[in-house]
Amino acid sequence: MRFGINTFLFTSPFTNASTKLFPKFKKWGFQSIEVPIEDPSHIDPAHVRRELDKHGLVCGSVCACMGGGRDLRGTSEQQKAGLSYMLKLIDQMVVLGCPSLIGPVYSEVGRADAVPADEYKKQWATVVKHLKTLCKYAEKNGVQVCLEPLNRFETDFINTCDQGLKMIKVVNSPALKLHLDTFHMNIEEKNQAAAIKKAGKHLAHFHACGSDRGTPGNDHIDWKPIVAALKSVKYKGDVVIESFTTDVKVIARAAAIWRRMEPTRDEIAVKGLKFLQQAFK
Repeated sequence: MRFGINTFLFTSPFTNASTKLFPKFKKWGFQSIEVPIEDPSHIDPAHVRRELDKHGLVCGSVCACMGGGRDLRGTSEQQKAGLSYMLKLIDQMVVLGCPSLIGPVYSEVGRADAVPADEYKKQWATVVKHLKTLCKYAEKNGVQVCLEPLNRFETDFINTCDQGLKMIKVVNSPALKLHLDTFHMNIEEKNQAAAIKKAGKHLAHFHACGSDRGTPGNDHIDWKPIVAALKSVKYKGDVVIESFTTDVKVIARAAAIWRRMEPTRDEIAVKGLKFLQQAFK
């Protein structure tokens, strides 16, 4: 198990120049970096890989940024754009030495509205078709796709562990795994530990976020049963801090961060990591 940091806490978009953050992450004690690639043209993956190697870090995950008309259940143009984008991310992951494509790989974030049951079934079938294509390519390249349920305010499509597991069963690819996030689970799951145990062997990525998307440990989440549940399913993936602040304006707006929840973003990273290290000792 490694502890990681999502770079959205410090910058958007992530570019070659953003690798200047790596020495600081290493100094704080992070082992892996989660890189949101908003557009494949923003980075030279070979350069990013060299900088990671230089500082003794790894790219543990690439975060799919499902905005800007990328939607596997949208219009034909949006479906094509979403699938093409994620296929390109897999190509870059191979160069980065990154094992996991993570996030809401099924729909544009922020698309949340009630639809008739028949329409939902049609959307489900469309997403299944595209995820089968994506996962076949992931299998070919030796990487995995970790599907993340989001809360009801960010999507109406997959909100819970149960729904995520249903999609994994239907797609039926060894490359499709589950990605759980304590912030979203805090809203959608009756019991976070129970959801983790249900996910079991399918759980391959984990976001440790405060209940307010601030510092893990400086919130109301009951972390002890969460840690115990991860240990009980023998979770071996990364545990990543994915928090947001008002400092990165574009992401703050997208994630509805309207106020400063912690004194500094450095504090979220440093204190959050210290808490997780103690919690998982």
